[in-house]
Amino acid sequence: MKLKSLILGSVAAAGLSTAGFAADLGVLTSLDVCDDLGLSGLTISSDTNCLQISGGVEYEFNFGNFNLSTPIVTFQGIKNIDAPSSVAGSNNDWNSKVVSWLKFVGTASSDFGPARTVIKLKNEHKTAYTNGAQTTADTYDVVIDEGYVQVGDATVLSAGKKGSIFNKGDDEPFNFTGLFAASDADTGVVGSRDGSQSALFPTVGGHVIQVESSLGNGVAAKVGLEKLESTGTLVGVLDYAGDSITAHISGAVGGILDGQATTVADDLYAIHAGMTGTFDQFKLRAALAAGGSYVSGNQSSYLNGLISAEGSFDMFKIAASAEVLSVTTAGGVRTTGYGFGGSVGATVTDGVTFNLGGRYFGEDVNGSGAGYQVAAQIVADVTETLKATAEVGVYGRTDRTVAVALTGTSDVYGKAELAWAPGGGFTSSLGATVQQNGAYKVTFKAAKSFE
Repeated sequence: MKLKSLILGSVAAAGLSTAGFAADLGVLTSLDVCDDLGLSGLTISSDTNCLQISGGVEYEFNFGNFNLSTPIVTFQGIKNIDAPSSVAGSNNDWNSKVVSWLKFVGTASSDFGPARTVIKLKNEHKTAYTNGAQTTADTYDVVIDEGYVQVGDATVLSAGKKGSIFNKGDDEPFNFTGLFAASDADTGVVGSRDGSQSALFPTVGGHVIQVESSLGNGVAAKVGLEKLESTGTLVGVLDYAGDSITAHISGAVGGILDGQATTVADDLYAIHAGMTGTFDQFKLRAALAAGGSYVSGNQSSYLNGLISAEGSFDMFKIAASAEVLSVTTAGGVRTTGYGFGGSVGATVTDGVTFNLGGRYFGEDVNGSGAGYQVAAQIVADVTETLKATAEVGVYGRTDRTVAVALTGTSDVYGKAELAWAPGGGFTSSLGATVQQNGAYKVTFKAAKSFE
C-alpha cells in the first residue's frame, strides 16, 4: 500500500512540474510563436522559432507471375504489358517496398519575411524476387532527401538541397484511360527524367539557389541555379493562376558550369508549357514540351504535345484527347507518332460511376507499330470508407504478325481493387490483375502520413 501511494505521488509531482521543466529547456507547450507565424499542425515552439514536424510511411507488396513484358506500342518503347515466365522451378515473382520519411521545418520571423530551415530524412527499402530468386538487394540507408534554408514572403530565396522549381503541370489528359505517350512521360508531355525521352531531359533539383517572386494578379516568376553539385542547370518559370485559367511555361538549360558543350548527357535543354481553362461545365487543356541536346554534331531532340477537353452534363461526362510525339535521333532521322483517346462516364446511382473509353497510338500516318486499349470500369462506394473498382479491357496491336497473347495480337485483362480509407489519414487497398496471356499480380498497399 505504501508502494502504491509512493508511485501515485511521484506521478502527480511529475505532472505538476512538467510546465516548469519545459520552460527551463526553452520549449513551450503553448503555440504563441507558431500562431504569430500562421503555422499549424504538429508544432513545437520556443521563444523565437516554430518547429513543424511531419512524416509518413508507404508500403506496397506485389505477388504473382509478371516479370516478363510484351510490347504494345513499339514507337520509342512507349507501352509494354506484363507477361508470365515459364521456367523450371518457381515462376513466382514478388517485391516488397517501404518508403518512410520525416520532415522538420523550423521557422522564425525576419525583416524579409519568414526564415526557414528544412530537413527531410527519407529511406526507401525494397526487395524484389524473380522466379523465386532475389534480384534486388536490401537497401537500408537513410538519406537527407532535402536540406535547405529559405527566407522571404512575396519573394522567397532558397539555397541547399531541394526539389526543382521546374513546373510540369497542366498536362494530364482528362479521359480515364489517358494517352499512351502521356502515360510514358510522367502522365503528360515530357517533363522529367522518366519515360522514353529521359536521356534528353536535363537534370534538375539537387544543390540549388532559387528565387521565387509573386508579381501580383496571379503571376509568379521563378529562376534557379540547380544541380550545382554537377555541371549545373539554369531553370526559369513563369506561372499564372486566375479564376478560370492556370498556365505556365518552364525552361531549363543543362551543363552551364563547365563552359563547353561537349557532354551529351549534361548539355541538354527542355521547355514545358501547359494551360488549363475551366468554363462552366467545360474544361480545356493544352500542353507542349520540347527538348534535346545542343552539342554540335548531335541533333537528338523531341517535340511532344497534347490537347484534351472534357464536358460535364448532368449524369454524363465526356472527354477526348489527342497527342503527338516527334523524335530526332543523333543522325538527324526524324520519326513521328500520333495518338488519341476518349471516354464516357456516367453516374449510374448515388456513389456508383461507370466509365467506358480507349486509346490508340501509332507511328506516322500508316500507323506502323500501333497499339490500342479499350476498357470498361465501374467505381462504387460500398460504404463511407470502402470503395470498390472493377475494370475489364483489352490491349492489342494492329500488326497481325506479332503475337501479344497465345490467342494472337490482343490480350484481355481484368482487375479489381478494394480501397479502404477509415480516416485519420490512413489508406489501404487490395487489388488483383489477371491477363489472358497468363500473367497475374496481387497488390497490397497501405499508407499514413502526419503533419
